[in-house]
Amino acid sequence: MKPPPSSSSSSSILRKNRLSPFLFTLLAFIVFVTILYSEDFSCIFSQLEYSSLSASPNSISRINKNKKLPFAIGETEDGCDVFSGRWVHDDSRPLFNATLMLETLRGKRMLYVGDSLNRGQYISMVCLLHRLIPENAKSMETFGSLTVFTAKDYNATIEFYWAPFLLESNSDDAVVHRISDRVVRKGSINKHGKNWKGADIVVFNTYLWWMTGLEFKILQGSFDDEVKDIAMVSTEDAYRMGMKSMLRWVKKNMDPKKTRVFFTSMSPSHQKSIDWGGEPNMNCYNETTMIEDQSYWGSDSRKSIMEVIGQVFRRSKVPITFLNITQLSSYRKDAHTSIYKKQWSPLTAEQLANPVSYADCVHWCLPGLQDTWNELLFAKLFYP
Repeated sequence: MKPPPSSSSSSSILRKNRLSPFLFTLLAFIVFVTILYSEDFSCIFSQLEYSSLSASPNSISRINKNKKLPFAIGETEDGCDVFSGRWVHDDSRPLFNATLMLETLRGKRMLYVGDSLNRGQYISMVCLLHRLIPENAKSMETFGSLTVFTAKDYNATIEFYWAPFLLESNSDDAVVHRISDRVVRKGSINKHGKNWKGADIVVFNTYLWWMTGLEFKILQGSFDDEVKDIAMVSTEDAYRMGMKSMLRWVKKNMDPKKTRVFFTSMSPSHQKSIDWGGEPNMNCYNETTMIEDQSYWGSDSRKSIMEVIGQVFRRSKVPITFLNITQLSSYRKDAHTSIYKKQWSPLTAEQLANPVSYADCVHWCLPGLQDTWNELLFAKLFYP
């Protein structure tokens, strides 16, 4: 038996540009099969991508774990998905390391961008941190769409910017924005994005405001146009447009060597008790227990939107960390503000007689679930 050719002999073969008949035949066969079945291969690969998301919509983060990320002090163990599991009672209450977070934010700007659910997460973060700061060394101010919490001794700010679609819309007023006929302007992210520049950590969210039906209105021109050019597209295509705009903005304005970007997935609501086997025409009102079924997925959380997120993020090279809080939050029908939220107008006698009619099953109590969202953000910031 002849020994295998040495590297030097292999090199000489390559230099002579000669192929053995067997190798030539093999290469020709591979090219033939590739051309013949290329469509089938692409279909198989696309099905694999779709199936992996629809079967288990877990982390879709676009980060390279081989590179040390800004603010990281370690890494999550391979195979450990911190977003999946089940809720357990913990009387010791795991403590949030507010000292580490504040020291990390020294001289920095942390920004939450999105709707009222992201504002809830922002308020949660402020509450987790402010107890370590003396009263005379902190402040909270609002400037239109921007709310700023300042930790003066740390020269740090934690901010929230109201932009429910991220792009410009007819619902951009931070106070008066309850508009049912919602319209988003295409390619308009810089209208808000100019206010996000300079942030060191950005946490985006957008979902609930897109959910007005199967179609959505997209403005092609300007809101100032006398005759507006509005196109009706599927909600999924409209949302995809928003995701792509966000990623383009991140790529252009965020330095991956110095900053971190997060995207929080859809926050589930509990408007229909029949989803979890409850009585018809009821909701989260008076619910005091969690949903135990680990496979539960409520009808208010569109899987088609989660699929859009997966498709857009996986095809992008923009480094962004996906905070998949949807499934873990869907179990918590007991955690909403329900009838205990602030009412912006007096309740009618009819409403008072039927608490289900005005129970808020969208937003969450604080302290509560959104503290867990921030604990997961903390984990991914320091241990990606």
